[in-house]
Amino acid sequence: MEARLYDAKAAPGGIRALYGLEAYLAGCGLEPSLRELVKLWASQINGCAYCIDMHTKDARAQGETEQRLYLLDAWREAPFYSDRERAALAWTEAVTLITDGHAPDGVFEQARKHFTDQKLVNLILAIAAINAWNRLSIGFRAVPGAYQARTSHAA
Repeated sequence: MEARLYDAKAAPGGIRALYGLEAYLAGCGLEPSLRELVKLWASQINGCAYCIDMHTKDARAQGETEQRLYLLDAWREAPFYSDRERAALAWTEAVTLITDGHAPDGVFEQARKHFTDQKLVNLILAIAAINAWNRLSIGFRAVPGAYQARTSHAA
């Protein structure tokens, strides 16, 4: 596979804006491990190889276990995720697949049990951001494999 376009070179202001959102999310109070699970789950749903590669590496660098990474695609059946993480993963799925049920009330209410209003907004911003990155990476065929995780990853 060959990349179609390098988006940061073609539209640097837009890409800087997405990085600005990532900088905000890094300090928004959502724990880094949860943000990485959300990024990885949305990327798996969307089939974004580049982002799956990136966020698997970042999660490992932050201390995430192999077991939880391997079983993320079956998080509902795996006992390794907290109720808070499950609520975030369900909300990630509902918002990522927005045309399938338009973020059902039950999924929202479950998330609301575990997140303040502010953190719910921050969670949906994190979901929106990774969906934007997925669409850029898939649309322009970003090639996975070369990304190297940083141990103090802010985004």
